[in-house]
Amino acid sequence: MREVVAKKITETIKKLCVEANTNLSEDVLEALNKALSKEKSSTGREILRQIINNAKTAWREKLPLCQDTGIVTAFIEIGQDVRIINGTLDEAVNEGVSLAYHKGYLRKSVTLDPIERKNTEDNTPAIIYTKIVPGEQINIKVMTKGGGAENCSAIKMFKPASPKEEIDEFILETVENAGPNACPPMIIGIGIGGTFDYAPNLAKQSLLREIGRHNSHPSTAKWEKELLEKINKTGIGPMGLGGTTTALAVNIERHPCHISSLPVAVNIECHAHRVKEAIV
Repeated sequence: MREVVAKKITETIKKLCVEANTNLSEDVLEALNKALSKEKSSTGREILRQIINNAKTAWREKLPLCQDTGIVTAFIEIGQDVRIINGTLDEAVNEGVSLAYHKGYLRKSVTLDPIERKNTEDNTPAIIYTKIVPGEQINIKVMTKGGGAENCSAIKMFKPASPKEEIDEFILETVENAGPNACPPMIIGIGIGGTFDYAPNLAKQSLLREIGRHNSHPSTAKWEKELLEKINKTGIGPMGLGGTTTALAVNIERHPCHISSLPVAVNIECHAHRVKEAIV
């Protein structure tokens, strides 16, 4: 049994939150540069250039990529042969978030109560998902997701016999309704199956996948490519000002579900896609 001091998790979370907000991942930058080389709209190309330059400036100056530094979602895989000592997991994660948002001068955007709207003033609590896996390591993935794109997300409970075309219509409608409000080019996370509560979780988990890496199932990978093509034909374009780059990727995750259900969730992400990972 391996012991991990809670403080180590705190330090890791702190580092990941700051890095996520100031250092755009290589896969996102690569996708943006690829989109720039293909974008047909002159306005769209200029916007993509500005987005890329913004990312470079943020990295160089250690400044946030966006003024909305997001709510922190942590996906944590805990090895079954690990024991956390000198503190609890939730306490360690939230302390790391608090330190990151104070010392990193990141905007605090979390309210203690959804109705009373009082700011917690340290961006806690984080949303924490845990999974027990084999081994003696802790794998931590942090996503700092802004509110604008999150607000454009949607879920629908389809009839079990609903055709794929009907699901496509719902996804496209969700993207079109989002328009400029989701700060395109977007990344579209889609969760299909499970239950009413699990489909959105699948959709968000799909956003953890590197851009350009498709679902391992051939038919799902093909579906991702088809949807990306359809979305980029909507003409929404970079920042909603027209063009051929509305989305950088479509990621689908599927899961078994009840014979009478077919939940589909769409979790939309903006171009400032902030995900970092570490192993403790």
